[in-house]
Amino acid sequence: MFAKPTPGFTTAAATGETVVLLIGMRINRFWAVHQWLPVMLAMFRMLHELAGAPERGLRGKVLLTGSPRTYYVVQYWESKEKLYRYAGAPDAFHHRVWKIANRKLKDGRLRGRVGLWHEAYVVPEGSYECVYFDMPPFGLAGATGVLPVESRGRSARQRFAFRSDDAAAGAAGVSGSAGAAE
Repeated sequence: MFAKPTPGFTTAAATGETVVLLIGMRINRFWAVHQWLPVMLAMFRMLHELAGAPERGLRGKVLLTGSPRTYYVVQYWESKEKLYRYAGAPDAFHHRVWKIANRKLKDGRLRGRVGLWHEAYVVPEGSYECVYFDMPPFGLAGATGVLPVESRGRSARQRFAFRSDDAAAGAAGVSGSAGAAE
């Protein structure tokens, strides 16, 4: 039930670009349970649907709360194309939920009762760095796996400079960049 911490310093095994989606809701009127509870339950159902279909592209997620009113999910996606594909897929639960939400918005039934938001970021390789100490796999490492931090470099500067194609070339015995041979 509770994940065991990985001892020492680790980093995420992510390669390539990473898409981070922050998506959530804010309860504006607690008494309007009939309006915000279905929104919350729909998010759980979408996450369950995605967990059962890894080919859709969701690598991992973290459920968080910002206050008694604000709940959100940090999601890690394989690509923005897969995120777009899921968001627009007619067979996905998301598509059905947004039809209902748009109808309720048009009728004015959600106004002032529940707030919805999302932010999406495409983060190219070399633009993210992760360090965990005595933590179970969490965040990006929970989504992509855990590596000893030294495998990506001893300093933040080295870890930001890490490129998976350079590592693959190095593993194949090919120099991946100028100055690799020292």
